[in-house]
Amino acid sequence: MTFTELGIKAELVQSLAARNIKEPSEIQRLVIPALLAGNRPESSAPGTELSDEPGAGSVVGFPHLLFSSPTGTGKTLAYALPLLQKITRIPAESPVGGPEIVVLAPTYELASQIKKEFDALLPAAFNGSGPVPRSELLIGQTPLNRQIDSLKKLKPVAVVGNPARVLQLVRMKKLSFKALRYLVLDEGDRLMADELFPETAELCRLSGGTPAGAKVPASPPERRFIACSATFSAKNRERLFSAAPDGRWEIITQKENDILKKNIEHWAFFAEEREKVDLLRSFIAAAKPSKVLVFTSRAGQVGRIVSRLQFRHLAAAGLWGDMDKKDRKAAIDGFRKGNITILVSSDLAARGLDIEGVSHIVALDIPEGEETYIHRAGRTARAGRRGIMASFGDEAELRRLARIEKKLGIAVFPKELYGGRVCAPVPEA
Repeated sequence: MTFTELGIKAELVQSLAARNIKEPSEIQRLVIPALLAGNRPESSAPGTELSDEPGAGSVVGFPHLLFSSPTGTGKTLAYALPLLQKITRIPAESPVGGPEIVVLAPTYELASQIKKEFDALLPAAFNGSGPVPRSELLIGQTPLNRQIDSLKKLKPVAVVGNPARVLQLVRMKKLSFKALRYLVLDEGDRLMADELFPETAELCRLSGGTPAGAKVPASPPERRFIACSATFSAKNRERLFSAAPDGRWEIITQKENDILKKNIEHWAFFAEEREKVDLLRSFIAAAKPSKVLVFTSRAGQVGRIVSRLQFRHLAAAGLWGDMDKKDRKAAIDGFRKGNITILVSSDLAARGLDIEGVSHIVALDIPEGEETYIHRAGRTARAGRRGIMASFGDEAELRRLARIEKKLGIAVFPKELYGGRVCAPVPEA
């Protein structure tokens, strides 16, 4: 099936083809028709369901949409293409003011990547219909006054930002939700986590819908919540449903994790905590990765790990949640361009990070649950490529990895370094 057969207009299809995107992914084939259709069709596509979970409410106008698929499967395009195509049907500048699309993301990097995707699509979405509308990035660590001026002058049709900054601008009455049609929660499970849920829930409430007891118009305006992620825990799904003011949820899930099983080779190395950085250096020398993304669950350790790698003249940089924005950008740009071949990151800092050419992932600790493992592994083998996920752990951690292996249905192969090469463990005599 092609993008044209899914209902995407010619200008957008041509724009995608210019970037060598010619065939929709599986999740795009499921999500695009659901968002273009508006009201839920009588028969859903395979892999979809209409939620009856507590807190989901009743159908008012248009169903909200929750979809999940493995990382690297094109979730941003899955919602960006139909939403941008639909808003071209009404004037770009609504008389009531404010954007028609608001996308919330948990990290600066993900928000920035989403904005770039919107900017790439907007000229084609509005081809031949006057000046191209703009999107705006609303994140912390950027001067607030500059963002206020930009909102006022550019009148963006879409804004992408972190919940705290978006909520701040709404409370200041500098950002209006009056024209809002789509509130998108990208990496929605992360936005439902304890530290981000209060702001996200407040924005969901302020985005409206039909208040309880209000009369519903015969043809209500389309106002929908859209949430997506690679994983969605039961707790966070419950929170999501409770945050929506009204409406039931259509749920689309790409259940078979082919990328984890077929495109990524999973390795496990035994290492005590004090040995892990030395093993990392030896692993890099043996595996010769083009780009390696290294994860640690302890953000405070990132700088120490980077220093030890740099001391050995390795091109390494670090990434953590509250680092300076300029340093953060320099690290990611260097990694993207290949000037830096090793990027050490905390889990939150790398959430949604999309870097081409990451051949290897190294986990310096084993997570408690499979969700974090999926998000880590998903930074490689993107867009149909292949990759390697290497986990370093002591005896207790490797037992935890075995449980994750069983839950995900993957095969993790034990490995060791011998003679400067990665090989299977040598049997004891």
